[in-house]
Amino acid sequence: MTAWAQWFLSHALCGTRDLVEGEALTKASLDGFRALGERWGEAAAPADRSVQRLLRGDLAGTEKDAGRSAELFREVGEVGEVGDACGQLWSVYPLSSVAEIHGDYARAARLRQDGLDTAEEFGLSTQAADLLSGLGRTALLTGDLGRAREYHERSRRLAAELGFRAGEINAELGLGLGARREGLFDEAAARMRTVLEWHRQVGLDGANALILAELGFIAELRGDAQGAPAHHEEGYATALATGDPRAVALALEGLAAAHALAGRPGIAALLLGAASAARAATGAPLPAAERPDVNPHHRRGDGRAGRGGIRGLLHEGRVAVAGGGTGAGVADSSRGGGTAHYRLTHRAERLVPLRGRSAIVERWCGCQTLTRCAGRLLS
Repeated sequence: MTAWAQWFLSHALCGTRDLVEGEALTKASLDGFRALGERWGEAAAPADRSVQRLLRGDLAGTEKDAGRSAELFREVGEVGEVGDACGQLWSVYPLSSVAEIHGDYARAARLRQDGLDTAEEFGLSTQAADLLSGLGRTALLTGDLGRAREYHERSRRLAAELGFRAGEINAELGLGLGARREGLFDEAAARMRTVLEWHRQVGLDGANALILAELGFIAELRGDAQGAPAHHEEGYATALATGDPRAVALALEGLAAAHALAGRPGIAALLLGAASAARAATGAPLPAAERPDVNPHHRRGDGRAGRGGIRGLLHEGRVAVAGGGTGAGVADSSRGGGTAHYRLTHRAERLVPLRGRSAIVERWCGCQTLTRCAGRLLS
């Protein structure tokens, strides 16, 4: 029974983002299932580990474990063992998320639609609610804002009928993402604040890295030069605590937006270069559909500092974070797939009145290459 108890606890922790304890329990349960020859458990544990790896930013590991779980569930079903529908659905979220991160929206939609059909056939209503939100995200990223709202509203209504508050919040997040892209900034901000507060109430602080970035982008679009950096600074601190380089990259992109809005295109370019390197470390550069929040700052920088100069700063930001040549910018390498944590302070705007003070600049950039770049910009 020990392996079953360990798996049950690790499965529950997948929804709480308690990675350290969850990962240890998942490993112990998988070892136990293998010792027992328990095929269902051997299929279930990798599905949980794939979610844990996704939260760590280990995309290759995510796909490997989720694919293995789906394969094992199919195998046990074919030989007349378990192979239940619910188990097979556990791999849909990680596999579709990786597809979406790589910009393969057709595959993400196919996985989610097939999963939704299965969930509805077997009455797995809470999973159906989450899959509807997933389809809404795919529609959003492919530019079909009307269909995205339709999917998210269906998800929200179904989750509310079930008393499934987490599903409601997931749908609320999707509606907020769509509202910003529709130009409905008041609606978007209100929905994001609802999600932010619920995450805090239930202890999902790490999930707020995305929410704070969204609130920062909304503030930027409103021309709020004070609110934008405040949200992005808090989002950056939150992202660092998650250990996910993609969350850190999004926060750096948000900070870049705040600096561009404040008229500091050079600093924005360094931050965008750092974000690009952080994403590259996971094997997933930012897809074209997710670039609208980044491209305006490239264009704004080109106009103010010259295309060649901005390109050079973008490159230097990438090199500094990737550690190319100098090894600088990488504070720590995680054990999951070679991803990295990056140290760039979230108070960069304090540098502007302190021209020439390299010690303060170094507190911002955390590495010598960025220090030299920032020193030139601020001299």
